[in-house]
Amino acid sequence: MAYIPYNLEKDLKTSSWIVNKVKENDTYAQHLYAALCNNEFVKNEILSILKEEFWSCSWRYAGELIAEIKGSGDYLDYYCTGLTNASYDTVEDAKIFHNKLHMSEGEISDEVRTDLLKLGWMII
Repeated sequence: MAYIPYNLEKDLKTSSWIVNKVKENDTYAQHLYAALCNNEFVKNEILSILKEEFWSCSWRYAGELIAEIKGSGDYLDYYCTGLTNASYDTVEDAKIFHNKLHMSEGEISDEVRTDLLKLGWMII
């Protein structure tokens, strides 16, 4: 893979408004984690798009990144938190999933998609 001059991790960590949203809203933090999983991102600049300079990370790395931004916990607080129909252990789990408090890994909420665009990143 070619050197990528852009780094989504750095942009997320240095964006005060993203950091504030993650710290103040556990649901937003989990949604951002879910969006970082199973997706590739490209800086919204023509040269980066043409060169296919994608950024991606593992689920563990995504969890670690969100915990670092939040300033507490570790990757296990987010890792595999996306709920699927097969993972309903309790009625409470079903309510969380259906209320969209948690999103499955790879799923992208409208709010996160909009925020990443504001940061200058597109999801491929």
